[in-house]
Amino acid sequence: MPAASDPPPDARTPPTARPPGHLRLAMGLLPALLGATVVEPSAAADSAAPYATARQRMVEQQLIADWRGISKPEVLRAMATVPRHEFVPPEIRQSAYEDRPLPIGHGQTISQPYIVAFMTEQLAPQPSDRVLEIGTGSGYQAAILASLVREVYSIEIVEPLAKRAAGDLARLGYGNVRVRHGDGYQGWPEAAPFDSIIVTCAPDHVPQPLVDQLREGGRMVIPVGDFGDQNLFLLRKHGGRLERERILPVRFVPMTGTAENGRR
Repeated sequence: MPAASDPPPDARTPPTARPPGHLRLAMGLLPALLGATVVEPSAAADSAAPYATARQRMVEQQLIADWRGISKPEVLRAMATVPRHEFVPPEIRQSAYEDRPLPIGHGQTISQPYIVAFMTEQLAPQPSDRVLEIGTGSGYQAAILASLVREVYSIEIVEPLAKRAAGDLARLGYGNVRVRHGDGYQGWPEAAPFDSIIVTCAPDHVPQPLVDQLREGGRMVIPVGDFGDQNLFLLRKHGGRLERERILPVRFVPMTGTAENGRR
């Protein structure tokens, strides 16, 4: 159990959560993953060799490892390219590639790298996709998605975080991300429908506006439940209805705004 001052883990992942052995990449093969075209940050932002080394170690030890088993090459490329240290406060950058969430201020955290990769892989992003993200936070998840899809629309209810994330994403060259300060429960209706939706804060039910804004055949990844009793769900929309698959026990910060009001 983390100390009271520590941010909670995003996931309580048992060793059997993913089947072992489905993908084995030797350490020498990781540079080959970077050969495909992705949206990359500016060279100046990623010039520090220790961060690049730490990021490669993160991918090899936290994501590819059998008991974690992130397998999609495009997701591994994005995780190996996006500079997570640029999305955390300067005073904790030395911890940016550790296997845990980190505080980013205002009672919020940047998710642990594994959870970002896992949720991204479950979303099955395609290059032509338009994705809605609820809970911009630091902007790191949006940057990962920006490396994989055509457009990302991201909503953050905490205004200082929305402004900071928008600035960092622009500074690092992620021009296909739009950030809005607002209540994520309501989604982004004027930009709908979306090919997929990813939610990085937990309501106690799936918001109907998000269901309405998901295109037919689309996918949504969302944590649902009260703090301490949450599960990550993969939702697929068919015939205007949702197919639900429970995929992982997690702990995310609660969704606030309309979702919070509904709990009272």
